[in-house]
Amino acid sequence: MSLLQQNPADATFGRGADEPYARAIRHEACGGLALREVGQVSAAAGPTLDLDFGKWADDADEVDRSLLRHARGPLLDIGCGPGRMVRAAGRLGLVALGLDVSPEVVELARRGGAAVALGTVFDRVPAEGLWGTALLVDGNVGIGGDVVALLARCREILASSGVLVVEAHRDDDRDHSYSATLVDADGAQSDVFPWAEVGVTRLTELARACGYTVERVFTASGRRFCRLAVA
Repeated sequence: MSLLQQNPADATFGRGADEPYARAIRHEACGGLALREVGQVSAAAGPTLDLDFGKWADDADEVDRSLLRHARGPLLDIGCGPGRMVRAAGRLGLVALGLDVSPEVVELARRGGAAVALGTVFDRVPAEGLWGTALLVDGNVGIGGDVVALLARCREILASSGVLVVEAHRDDDRDHSYSATLVDADGAQSDVFPWAEVGVTRLTELARACGYTVERVFTASGRRFCRLAVA
């Protein structure tokens, strides 16, 4: 993987410029959100990742809930969005906290009853070293554009017996780091931020190098996941 030479905390998902992420939260945009690689002039010029904000804002579905059934608390959802996984974890009796970079989405999540903190995973995180489970779902393994740095940071956050559940790209061989913008259907776009996409083949290699044991690789409704334990 060719990693971006940028501090992962310098720029964050969907922030700045026209604030399309905030516009989606306020229901000011028509249509959905898309992640576009910088230099891509149009959707026809290369791959664009469509993002399902409506799903993020909804309740957890069966696949989401299945990720939590064997989770050990406390649980940290990194890049939690409107907080569906945090709410679902709470319903299962787990102490759970979400983490997100958007003040608007944090406010929305809190209104929905989820405990969510504002910030990036590369900031100081509450209860570092004590989390039983951490989640990187909905593409959040791409945070910071450097999968190695993100996995290493998550290992610092987790307890010595902790588990990291990661949603990988649907293409097992995907391994791509790039500069991206978030764009909505009205053409509003964010500042540029680093992002990455990685499938299970490369993800498991990187995880082992970062000190994890790969407990399980599995598919649920077409989504690919890895369960990684701190070694």
